[in-house]
Amino acid sequence: MEFRLSEQQEMIRQMAADFAANEIVPYCADWDHRREVPLGTLAKMQELGFMTIGVPLEYGGDGLDNTSQCLVCEEIAKGDAGMATTIVASTILASAPILVGANHEQKKWWYGRHLDGAVCGFCLTEPSAGSDALSISTRCIKDGDHYIINGTKQFITNGGIAMQFSVMATLDQQLGNKGICAFMVDRNWPGVSIGKEEDKLGIRSSSTTQVIFEDVRVPASMMLGKEGDGLGILMETLDLSRTAVAAMATGIATAALEAAISYANQRQQFGQPIAALQAIQFMLADMAVRAETSRLLYLKAAYLQDVGGKYKTLSSMAKLHAGDSAMQNAIDAVQVFGGYGYTKNYPVEKYMRDAKIMQIVEGTAQVQRIVIGKYLSQDGYTAFDQNSKI
Repeated sequence: MEFRLSEQQEMIRQMAADFAANEIVPYCADWDHRREVPLGTLAKMQELGFMTIGVPLEYGGDGLDNTSQCLVCEEIAKGDAGMATTIVASTILASAPILVGANHEQKKWWYGRHLDGAVCGFCLTEPSAGSDALSISTRCIKDGDHYIINGTKQFITNGGIAMQFSVMATLDQQLGNKGICAFMVDRNWPGVSIGKEEDKLGIRSSSTTQVIFEDVRVPASMMLGKEGDGLGILMETLDLSRTAVAAMATGIATAALEAAISYANQRQQFGQPIAALQAIQFMLADMAVRAETSRLLYLKAAYLQDVGGKYKTLSSMAKLHAGDSAMQNAIDAVQVFGGYGYTKNYPVEKYMRDAKIMQIVEGTAQVQRIVIGKYLSQDGYTAFDQNSKI
């Protein structure tokens, strides 16, 4: 088996790692404190192609494979999970419905604007609709050659800075999954407005807002697929994007591990570095196992996406394991730092706050177990079924 990255993948990973070390790590604590979205840094990431890693080659992008995209997400998240969240929400999550359900002209519209610098947002969650996507109440009503959209979306990543949205709405809640539709919506169309910025526990350098639709007239040509195709597009979107979330969580888990190792080698107690104490060694060992297994899971899921294999179960497994691992590694890092870990003088308390969302976003840890169980009951479990098609 070949575990080495290709020359191109390693080059992209190293470029992202260098950018995180030089352009993110020195400033992210200040962004976190001030709840600032660093637009200048986002512009630099746009120039380097990090903000458009999901754009296909035929539409002007670099045509990166899923593995390369995830490597970027991990390295940026090691620097700051909020910045990685902005990337994933824009070029992967919000853009996946276009990749899955758009026709050629729609892709030209979306990707063209995206490459010109438009940040993107994905509008699914509502005040009363989270894990249960079928309970969304945002309505889309046909009116000639337009649809009129009304509703409020909640916890929308990039809401305050996005210039285009992929939006899920329903023709009628009574239709269930047959009523869900997907649209591309311009931020500047009349009736689109942005609600308050959320004051979050973590990932505070990313924008999270309500997005409000009041009698927004959307051309029928902006519907992805046809009426009722929205649920299928949504499910495919989440399956595709969970791997990138797992990569982000792995970045946090790794950052926490590296910080804990460094501190444990410096901190002297009982006449020796605390890294010499077996209790600390056991904690570091467990943290390393979590980070490494998270990485292997997301890389296998990304590989299966790249070769057209059955990746959906692995994507959920990766998201579940990496999210839980990031949280536990961050907690353990705080413990290794002791009282200092509970202060903002060191980064580990931030890792702990940032990690929690990885157990929630794009399907909670509990939902992932439901998804994994469903796929296993349908398809069984085969560890080496890597060449079978989706």
